[in-house]
Amino acid sequence: MDFLPRWIALEVTRRCNLDCVHCRSSAEPVAPDEELDTGEVLALMDAMAELSSPALVLTGGEPLLRGDLFELLRYGTQRGLRMCVATNGALLTERRCREFLAAKVRMVSLSLDGANAAVHDGFRRVPGAFAATLHGAGLLRRHGIPFLVNSSFTRVNRGAMAAVCDLAKELGAVAWYMFLVTPSGRGREILDELIPAGEYLEILRWHRDRERAEESLIMRPTCAPYYFRLLEQNPGEARRHLDAALATGARRGCLAGRSICFIDACGNLKPCSYFPDAAGNVRETPLRELWFKAELLRELRDPQSLRGACGRCAFREICGGCRVRAAALCGDFREADPFCPWHGVDALV
Repeated sequence: MDFLPRWIALEVTRRCNLDCVHCRSSAEPVAPDEELDTGEVLALMDAMAELSSPALVLTGGEPLLRGDLFELLRYGTQRGLRMCVATNGALLTERRCREFLAAKVRMVSLSLDGANAAVHDGFRRVPGAFAATLHGAGLLRRHGIPFLVNSSFTRVNRGAMAAVCDLAKELGAVAWYMFLVTPSGRGREILDELIPAGEYLEILRWHRDRERAEESLIMRPTCAPYYFRLLEQNPGEARRHLDAALATGARRGCLAGRSICFIDACGNLKPCSYFPDAAGNVRETPLRELWFKAELLRELRDPQSLRGACGRCAFREICGGCRVRAAALCGDFREADPFCPWHGVDALV
């Protein structure tokens, strides 16, 4: 298989205006001194363009807190990268929307974890975050900037899934991505609030059925590689959803280090945004060399490296399990995913 990065998330700052309970980067109001500077980011974009011209998501923290953000966006577009921005939406303004248009930003993602202020602000731990995000969505819609909504779920807000999906559609989002919170960053501090494995299958079946009925809103479950097994095991109409996913380059459930990666604010390249370990640092090793030669990435691309139930599973090629959950709770990313809804039941060959 020809492994090339089709999607890269670049954390341009670890500063943030919110204090989210589940933040994967444990973002704070003050950025670390060693963040990549403008020249380093531009050089990194050059390396990306020469490698595969992926979709590049500038994320944080809150990327709108970085003073050179629009310079970075314009340069990335000039280099042929498909530029996107992941923001919590609270800092969007008319001027910033015009800057997005000038930089030819392809997509903006907003975070929305509840259908009302009580739930969303409880997650974000800043009063007024919900109203600010809805205002931001309205600005994007008026300026004709495509946006999607990312929603993260734990036991606390699991019951709001349908309502949040409805709200995303009402706001004019082109897509809604359902995230099942992983034990990474501050997510490790709320392990008792994470949705247990025994409830995953019910959630994924709900998502499948909702997706079947949806005519305009693109839907994707994220950090839920088991969804691919669910679709594979259900022939007929579900097949078209699997085919649609494959058409986007999502050749299996877990894409970490295979067609996606994450580069943090200090240059550490990780297989995905939630993975605890780095394959190396782009300040020390060229991006191309890391991508093709880093041992961590090479191992993630080999299904034979999986252990336990995941290693013996008949669906290891199409699912792969979540390597972040295995690393966090088993101490080894190669071990069986402890959140697999079939683990220990019928996953063994």
